[in-house]
Amino acid sequence: MNNSYRYGGFRRFSLYPTVIKNLLIINGAVFFLQLLMEGLIFNGTSGVLIVNKWFALNPIESPFNFQVWQLITYQFLHGGFTHILFNMFALWMFGFEIESMWGPKKFLLFYLMAGVVAGLFQLFLTPMLGGSPAPTIGASGAVYGVLIAFAMIFPDRYIYLYFLIPVKAKYLIGFLIVMEFLLVDSANSGVAHLAHLGGALAGFIFILLDKKTHVPLKNIFRNRQFKSTSSSSPFGRFNGNESEIEDARFTEINNGTKDKSEITQEEIDAILDKISQSGYQNLTDKEKRILFEASKKMK
Repeated sequence: MNNSYRYGGFRRFSLYPTVIKNLLIINGAVFFLQLLMEGLIFNGTSGVLIVNKWFALNPIESPFNFQVWQLITYQFLHGGFTHILFNMFALWMFGFEIESMWGPKKFLLFYLMAGVVAGLFQLFLTPMLGGSPAPTIGASGAVYGVLIAFAMIFPDRYIYLYFLIPVKAKYLIGFLIVMEFLLVDSANSGVAHLAHLGGALAGFIFILLDKKTHVPLKNIFRNRQFKSTSSSSPFGRFNGNESEIEDARFTEINNGTKDKSEITQEEIDAILDKISQSGYQNLTDKEKRILFEASKKMK
């Protein structure tokens, strides 16, 4: 057998983004340890119960054992093979390109932050809705943050449902969020719907506040704001101070010298739309320079 074929899968895995790769490994290793603990008894107590007592996200009220670190550790525990399979598949599928675009530090911060907010939602809102207190485990809250980020950055990217039916990301992920809202009342179903919504909300706010991440939704708000500050006069867009005009026009720099032609907001919009549909890597060199200079102007 050809060695390059035999080990090709391992080489491809080594090319995964750093955080995605390590999250897959850590979650898989922890799940394996959970399986080992199922068959162990310590002083008459199941090993699984001990793990959940100290590392699952326990309710704050007595007799549970809530610890602050559980807001992180619960994200690496799972309740079964199907649970971890779908979470890790979604993390790989939707997080791969986001980490490649953001870099490992930012993506890891985003992922853990979404998981922490998801845990806080579960802790404080479940009692308000009459849900029974119980330990929470799983990466689903953090993964929902990744889902909403993907839908905002690449809203028109097609996802093949069941590998056959093409659905735009904004519609598929939007549908999942709506379903989570509808299922919140089923607080005793054993599924942490509030954690899912908390992770999604954290991701949504993070993207809106992140000035370095350009998404079509921000572009819509920017266009509306610009139109509202423009005069109804044909010459109204030139009224006001220079800083108000800077948001609507940019000058391209090519090879260190300024081009005489000004880059309009419409051209920037077209580039952002292209990113949402086919990804940053498909931009031409000229489009990348325009986007780079645009971001410098905005800063």
